[in-house]
Amino acid sequence: MATGVASPTVVRLPPPATVEQVSKLARYQLREYLRSRRFLALLGIVLAVGAIITVLVAHFRGTIISTDTAFYGSFWGGGYNLVVVLAAVFFGGDAIAGEFQNKTGYFLMGLPLRRSTVYVGKYLAAFLASLAMLLVYFVILLGNGAVYFGTGVFPWQLGVSLALGILYLGAVLGATFLFSSLFKTSAYGFVLTAILFLFGFSLIEDLLTGLVHIEPWMVISYASSTVSNVLSPNVDWGFVGTTTSTSVGRIVTVTYTAGVAEGIVIMIGYLVLTALAGLALFEQEEFT
Repeated sequence: MATGVASPTVVRLPPPATVEQVSKLARYQLREYLRSRRFLALLGIVLAVGAIITVLVAHFRGTIISTDTAFYGSFWGGGYNLVVVLAAVFFGGDAIAGEFQNKTGYFLMGLPLRRSTVYVGKYLAAFLASLAMLLVYFVILLGNGAVYFGTGVFPWQLGVSLALGILYLGAVLGATFLFSSLFKTSAYGFVLTAILFLFGFSLIEDLLTGLVHIEPWMVISYASSTVSNVLSPNVDWGFVGTTTSTSVGRIVTVTYTAGVAEGIVIMIGYLVLTALAGLALFEQEEFT
């Protein structure tokens, strides 16, 4: 009677779900951000800016601050953009380009991971790290407001402004990831993001309104103005912005102000289009 050894049964476990992979990769990347020197450096910058604002507010109290909405409109509306752009540069500038520059992507792509999983996981980690910086700045302003106006005096418009600021952060990070996917050197992503969002888009907006006299709805700086505009008494909540003309002799100056709904649509458009374009570029790149 023939005897034989039964072949062992091989149990093949299914690969982890994409959502689970994204979550694990995002947690790992976020942990790396929190332990990095760049996180501490940016936190120091935000705290320094908050300290300067606190000193200025305390010194000029009563001369520049009239209402709570004016306070938050001045210091939140004037500082959130700097915090958002710096955070996007620190955490998103080399998120994709660093994989090419440091040759780490060659080993990462050897794992059973989709590129979309890597892209989304890194984006979520960068978004959460950047959001932490934005919230630190926001809490500093809340502390100042509580001291000068009382702990129960927080205008409801401030919550709307924070939500718009978070949406703007997502749009800026989408563009940053696009630049990081476009170039294989991190420095280009850093510089391009900083120049465009701190100076470039505002300059383009001024040229469109001053020379061509058209509404610059295609420029994200025009939409991001709604973050601070919601704290003004004459805010436009609609989908169509307002146009104001001022004549001084023969010179006519036209000013465009985005409506809140219009700004939301523009920022969502930037977020979706830039994020998808960056992912498409990342899918096509080859690691060598």
